[in-house]
Amino acid sequence: MRIKGIGREKEIVISSVRMTLQLVLVGYILTFIFDLRHPLVTGGIVALMLSFAIYNIYRRARVKLNNAAMKAIALSMICGTLISLTYFILIVIRLTPWYEPRYFITIAGMIIGNSMTGISLGVNLLLEGIHKQKHLVEAALMLGATPRAAVKNIINSAFDAAILPTINSMLGMGIVFLPGMMTGQILSGVSPVTAIKYQIAIMLGIVGSVSLVVFFFLHLGYRSFFNEREQVIIPDA
Repeated sequence: MRIKGIGREKEIVISSVRMTLQLVLVGYILTFIFDLRHPLVTGGIVALMLSFAIYNIYRRARVKLNNAAMKAIALSMICGTLISLTYFILIVIRLTPWYEPRYFITIAGMIIGNSMTGISLGVNLLLEGIHKQKHLVEAALMLGATPRAAVKNIINSAFDAAILPTINSMLGMGIVFLPGMMTGQILSGVSPVTAIKYQIAIMLGIVGSVSLVVFFFLHLGYRSFFNEREQVIIPDA
């Protein structure tokens, strides 16, 4: 890379060292938590993960978000991920006890992480769509359309684009690549058939959570781009 003048050696080294230190630290923390097996600790860890995810979504936004948009993001992430996680833990795998950290925290991490990526895309795509089609939205408003009706096509397009990476990942799974969870189980000695069952279940949980959080945000967050007089407002970058 230095020969080509790219100059990313420092970032690669720093990222590698930081990743290693973070994973080693997390490994020791998880070992302690797995031995502790307390519902309050498990719930607290998941709440901390959600808080960091929401904070990262705020940081990834291409513009400064107003309070209404931030509340919509937080509410969507909390409701969408907890609904999916609760259904997956209690209905699909019927975990006993439900707070078993070895399963609860790892599954929550996958669901929250993918949901964070999906809603980050949704935020930026909704903003980009409203910005590019502002004249069409304003024209619809002048003709008597409600804000929801005026941005309906933008919301639908943003939803499709936001969940597309997750769908593409599912389409290529097993043929183009083997997912990390399945590979890890196979390397640990689990039967490939058993690993596949778990992978299918978690991927369905992930796509359900991503769809929910993006849907919730788009149908709550669009209001943050309108003022009390139902006029379009575009936040400053």
